[in-house]
Amino acid sequence: MIGVFPEISGRFLIDGEWHKAKETKQVHNPANIDEVVGEAAACSKQDVTQAIDAAAKAFKTWSRTSVEERAERMKKASEALKPMIEESVSLFVRENGKTLVEAKKDLLRCVEVMSRMADTLIEWWKPVNVGQSAQTVQVRRRPRGVTAVISPWNSPMILTFKRAVPAILAGNTVVIKPATNCPLTVLTCLKVVASSFPDGVINIVTGSGSKIGDVLCTDPRVRAIAFTGSTETGKIIMSQSAGTVKKLFMELGGNDPALILPDAELGKTDIQRIRMGVLRASGQVCSAIKRIYVHESRYSEFVEKLTREFERVVVGNGIHPDAMMGPMNNKAQFEFVKDVIERTKKSGANVAELGQKMDTETWDKGYFMLPSIVSNIDHDHELVGVEQFGPVIPVISYSDEEEAIEMANDTPYGLRASVWTQDKAKAREIADRLEAGAVFHNNHTIFQDLRLDFPGIKESGLSRETQWGSLELFTDSYGFAD
Repeated sequence: MIGVFPEISGRFLIDGEWHKAKETKQVHNPANIDEVVGEAAACSKQDVTQAIDAAAKAFKTWSRTSVEERAERMKKASEALKPMIEESVSLFVRENGKTLVEAKKDLLRCVEVMSRMADTLIEWWKPVNVGQSAQTVQVRRRPRGVTAVISPWNSPMILTFKRAVPAILAGNTVVIKPATNCPLTVLTCLKVVASSFPDGVINIVTGSGSKIGDVLCTDPRVRAIAFTGSTETGKIIMSQSAGTVKKLFMELGGNDPALILPDAELGKTDIQRIRMGVLRASGQVCSAIKRIYVHESRYSEFVEKLTREFERVVVGNGIHPDAMMGPMNNKAQFEFVKDVIERTKKSGANVAELGQKMDTETWDKGYFMLPSIVSNIDHDHELVGVEQFGPVIPVISYSDEEEAIEMANDTPYGLRASVWTQDKAKAREIADRLEAGAVFHNNHTIFQDLRLDFPGIKESGLSRETQWGSLELFTDSYGFAD
């Protein structure tokens, strides 16, 4: 069991009280599946309804607090969470599989989101005058209501905090549903955060989405849903929430292309950035590079350089400081990626399994997988079209720019993309034509300003974030005229 924070194992939070679940699901260490890290509560539909009850009750008073009080409480909560980072890192690694470096970055980003969004709130909340001089019209904002935050297993911390924090700051109350595969760090950290807010502002339930998710989607008191996860699940949520016309924020699946132009530099830094863009969190990132299109004049050179870079990757238990890539998070995803790779090998494509096993004796005890580069593969291959969500990357050759853009856009997804060239104007020109929520030049990463984020287009998401972060997503604006 979790040694440091046993009080959250198998529990859920409603109206300031932690409840012990009647049924639980074990959370295993993906680096050693025999190790039980803790338990996730298997909440019932009644539990979720009670959580919504508490959030609806708390909303009546929390929504009327001043923006100054909300910001002050969030800043206080961020200060309380800071000392928890170091002691929470190992728990996060053990339940999720990330490396120590990746886990610590995620936790620190959560604190940063809390602090920066609190600083942003007061200026953003101010009314804005619009319209003609003959009539004074103010755009004013009000919180929307109870907000459901449904977060995924791949990056549960930052993707919970980036939705819950602005929702709370905007005056809403939240019911958070972390993924049952790794909810423990989320619960541990939110336990600290919740103590800075009135009871009922933050409520947390865990359990199977197919069993309890429909309660969050159909209850008319839930006025907004922020979901990060698969496109398939997102479509179900859209359908279930349509009856009460909820406001939806969705960051869904992706099949991100990277376009390597003929003049790309392809130096050491570039190749490292591409490797990180592919293999961050073992490739289990919605916005990871999932297919690479390289101009035929640079194809052999690129594959050779990326191969050397992948050969450096040490795969092992993320708790070890020398591990560069940890295991995959769960059996289902591990088996899915394995099967896709096996079918790719049988298709005749060249699959190069690279990297180094940190510990051969314990390798089979976890969901470990060496990274692979697939060359001599066509654009219409299964591996190119699927969101593989694992450490395998297809590299496809192209002959001209139009062909590359057409192939990059030939997908139902549109989350992120990147263009690799020494010509910034050319990168912008191509970016205008790529169907993606965000395009990076000579990188494929996240926005350094964590208030910024742009969900995808097409089947990769809904809504848009701005310089004000997610605050606008969790409010209703209205016009006041006199």
